[in-house]
Amino acid sequence: MIKTIKWGILGAGKIAAKFASDLNKTTGIELVAVASTSLERAQQFALNHHVRHAFGSYEALFTVDIDVVYVATPHTYHKEHSLLCLNKGVGVLCEKPFAMDEIEVNEMVALARKNQVFLMEAMWTRFLPSTLKVQSWIAEGKIGNIKTIHADFGFKAAFDEKSRLFNPSLGGGAFLDIGIYPAFLSLLLLGYPSKILAASIFSKTGTDETTSFIYQYDNQSTAVLNCTVVAHTDCDARIYGENGSIKMHGRFHEATRLTLYTLEGVEVETLEFPRDTFGYNYEIEEVNDCLRNGLLESSNWSLADSNKLIHLLDKTREAAKIVY
Repeated sequence: MIKTIKWGILGAGKIAAKFASDLNKTTGIELVAVASTSLERAQQFALNHHVRHAFGSYEALFTVDIDVVYVATPHTYHKEHSLLCLNKGVGVLCEKPFAMDEIEVNEMVALARKNQVFLMEAMWTRFLPSTLKVQSWIAEGKIGNIKTIHADFGFKAAFDEKSRLFNPSLGGGAFLDIGIYPAFLSLLLLGYPSKILAASIFSKTGTDETTSFIYQYDNQSTAVLNCTVVAHTDCDARIYGENGSIKMHGRFHEATRLTLYTLEGVEVETLEFPRDTFGYNYEIEEVNDCLRNGLLESSNWSLADSNKLIHLLDKTREAAKIVY
């Protein structure tokens, strides 16, 4: 009989609500508890998402039996709340970015390994069927060697200096919130770059409104990437190879449509990836499989992978002069 994985959720915001919705559509799990700094908010969340227990403190989450916690708080609290779980001997799926910088990530990884507890960054795009198909097409030589990747992610957010997006004390700004997606795609498909160029436009609170960045690789390929929270963009990704190209239709980080083109731009094939979830169910299933098999990390998105990504984010922020 398949083991039921008992989940807790730390934080009760919008992303936690989407995640809980997908948890409830995943078999072999039990959504045991949610914790917030507000008991009333936790109770309403529990009512909305069929959660058995609701707590008004994060510490209280560990008074019930859970296997793993989804950390869904703002970026600046990811390390603190992940360490809390790891010190309780409870596994962690922490929302991206894993933490504010590589130093914090190293501390999280070190504690997970010391305590022999499962830890994974919630880089959910990694597990989507559309992402896996892109990798498959490339591995099969459908477009030949990649020459350049163009990807952007942008939406217009109403300015509010207290909101998460524009508050530097919460790790606000476009780059860490959504720039991570084009950065991740480039890392997944081309590896770590040999050269990083980046520039940002900053809001009056000091957070980056727009960041554009270019990665150059030793194999003579490039990635031209962009993110913004002050304009709506196509939010698609194009992967151009020497023999053809692939389009990940917007929004590419959660693509439900892919198109393969010839070198001349003639459509070869378009595939659809319909789903009735937000897409978090695929990473949920990855965590469930790891826990059932007694693994301390995923081989498909390992702690070393997360370390490479945060290192890339740090170096890109440094080039763009984004400081928290």
